[in-house]
Amino acid sequence: MQLAAIWTAVWLAMTLAVPAQARTPEQVAEDALRSAPVWDGHNDVPIQLRGRFSDVIGDFDFEDTSKTGGDEAEGTWKGRTMHTDLARLRKGRVGAQFWSVFVSPELPEPQAVQATLEQIDVTKRLVAKYPRDLALALNSRQVARAMAQGRIASLMGIEGGHSIGSSLGALRQMHALGVRYMTLTHYRNNGWADSSADPPKNEGLSDFGRLVVREMNRLGMLVDLSHTSEATMMDALDEAKAPVMFSHSGARAVSNSSRNVPDTVLRRLPENGGIVMVIAFPSFVSEERRVWGAALEAETARAKALFPGEPKAASDAMEAWKSTNPEPVVTVAQMADHVDHIRKIAGIDYIGIGGDYDGMRAGPKGMEDVSGYPLLFSELARRGYAKGELEKIASRNMMRVMRAAERYAAAHLGDPPIESPLPKTLD
Repeated sequence: MQLAAIWTAVWLAMTLAVPAQARTPEQVAEDALRSAPVWDGHNDVPIQLRGRFSDVIGDFDFEDTSKTGGDEAEGTWKGRTMHTDLARLRKGRVGAQFWSVFVSPELPEPQAVQATLEQIDVTKRLVAKYPRDLALALNSRQVARAMAQGRIASLMGIEGGHSIGSSLGALRQMHALGVRYMTLTHYRNNGWADSSADPPKNEGLSDFGRLVVREMNRLGMLVDLSHTSEATMMDALDEAKAPVMFSHSGARAVSNSSRNVPDTVLRRLPENGGIVMVIAFPSFVSEERRVWGAALEAETARAKALFPGEPKAASDAMEAWKSTNPEPVVTVAQMADHVDHIRKIAGIDYIGIGGDYDGMRAGPKGMEDVSGYPLLFSELARRGYAKGELEKIASRNMMRVMRAAERYAAAHLGDPPIESPLPKTLD
């Protein structure tokens, strides 16, 4: 009788232990994303609304944008199906989203300021249109509340300092309207900060650029260093008193694009407390894809030079080149390689996710749109990331960064606004 009881106890213990031992990477990822949904650093839906619909969204159906595609052969992004809608955000386990209120850096600064105001407006109108699913969030408490309610916390980020027209007053008003980060540059330098995609003009930040960083810290607006040059990154880290962010960037050691973050900067991140939100843009994820893209541009220029005034001949030459030089497939595993590298150099506490969806053609295979995030977290779990580590990457690290920025701003609430003379163009 006693022996039977012992065997029964052993059998029960073994039975109860099996689920824990047999948990799949998918189950670990699902548990992590249930506890800490993805807080994505960058999504370009607002510029899609501007480009496709001129910001008229009364008839726009954000529940399902799968029918927004057209003829991709026309060669413009308008021919592509949008990457984002409420159904796919839910499938992707997204619980908070920074919506980019991007406008082109080609615009003269006064026009850029107006266009940015219009993008803030359309983003707020989109959020208000879907109150059961989206909630405007202006601080970390509101993000946490929205997540607890099962709604997607919606924050706004400016992409490019051209949007403030070289004006600290405009910066302050953008913050008052709800903007919670600003990317210091886009693909062009501005008058006070250098871009990663332009020859150096300021050798990093100008004196005014340093004032911008200081005023953003005072306001509690996050300083975003994606798109900036390495010198700008370093200058901003020298100046910043609160954590910085890279809203959508990878690791340069994995894919050698100037858009990605070099190890010299990653090593400084723990001291600052900032975060790199890993991008899904194929050219910045895969070195092979980056090199192929450069070759494609060169071959396109060559075909045009060989066949001036003969567009069909140039097109046929390009099709022949592509048939022998197919585009490399970019994978979820390659995106996970960036997470691995940032963890190795900076640490687990300084990693987030910033897909850049609706700002590119498509994400990696399996992660073509915002619904694919669970695949990335399953891949990370397969590599041995624990549930708590996945939760940090998903949203807990970003929550820590935002709370730190808010604490700094609260501690300096009595500091006067930084003043600077108006731009000379306005004299």
